[in-house]
Amino acid sequence: MSARPYRVIQRRPSRQIHVGPVAVGGNAPITVQSMTNTLTTDVAATVAQIHALEEAGADIVRVSCPDQESALALKDIVRQVSVPIVADIHFHYRRAIEAAESGAACLRINPGNIGSDDRVREVVRAAKDHGCSMRIGVNAGSLEKELLERYGEPCPEAMVESALRHARILEDNDFFNFKISVKASDVFLAVAAYQGLAEACDYPLHLGITEAGGLRGGTVKSAIGIGSLLWAGIGDTIRVSLSADPVEEVKAGFEILKALDLRHRGVRIVSCPSCARQGFDVVKTVETLERRLAHIATPVTLSIIGCVVNGPGEARETDLGLTGGGGGAHMVYVAGQPDHKIDNDAMVEHIVTLVEHKVAEIEAGR
Repeated sequence: MSARPYRVIQRRPSRQIHVGPVAVGGNAPITVQSMTNTLTTDVAATVAQIHALEEAGADIVRVSCPDQESALALKDIVRQVSVPIVADIHFHYRRAIEAAESGAACLRINPGNIGSDDRVREVVRAAKDHGCSMRIGVNAGSLEKELLERYGEPCPEAMVESALRHARILEDNDFFNFKISVKASDVFLAVAAYQGLAEACDYPLHLGITEAGGLRGGTVKSAIGIGSLLWAGIGDTIRVSLSADPVEEVKAGFEILKALDLRHRGVRIVSCPSCARQGFDVVKTVETLERRLAHIATPVTLSIIGCVVNGPGEARETDLGLTGGGGGAHMVYVAGQPDHKIDNDAMVEHIVTLVEHKVAEIEAGR
């Protein structure tokens, strides 16, 4: 499907860095990130949450290091997880050094906020010695006072200037293994800032709409902001910031990538909103299938359509399909073609079995 010219997204060329073994930028797949919300010093709880994020498909996980105890706890956390860990550092340069020594794969830090040139050099030396990359994270809510006074308010120009200012500090210390974000809770501001930054440099960009809100509202805002940038070819790694279970951030991130045909994970269900024509309860069926198929990571497409108006057409475009029919007998499509019928009682179990068999076929053919 991606071969169709109207579906092709031309990604912005960017240099490539690594967060542990995970490539970010260049031609690497767009990665999905999240962040723990447990106390970092509660190692067991933090590891458990990271494992849940790994299971959901997270490529990178960020962990907050507000104090020395948290930075040192990373050593115990890192050895119990597989995903690379980003240490979230704000103002204290010692926390960055401790996090690098504890095994962090990346430091989220703004070098202009940590003090003297000597302190910056110490952090850069620690990052180089321990193979850490960095993320410069500019946020509209915490711009430098001087920039706010000059521009009058948070604006795209101020955010880009802040990002490039921090980047120059690292460049002056012969450090180029970093990515940049320019986040805002305002979709228009964030998108404009990322567009400006994309034109001004070739560093990989970490996309996000910060403080986006709750599960539903935050997902919509993030999909609009992150999605519009990705559609324009901008962005190398994403984080959907939600006031919700961090696992929901990963799920939303992959849904955004799937919608743009940029990356696929798990079952993509194409389903109708249901109407009086439906031959079965579409809403309940889709809800059940999403739950029953949540464990699958291999990309598979499945159409669930309540009637024959759009069902056959959608089924032609998916690996498996189900179209509602009269008398409780519904048509099952395999590889786009009508294959056999199934009744209401056996329908869900049958579809789950078909999907699992399809996944086994795909994995056996790799």
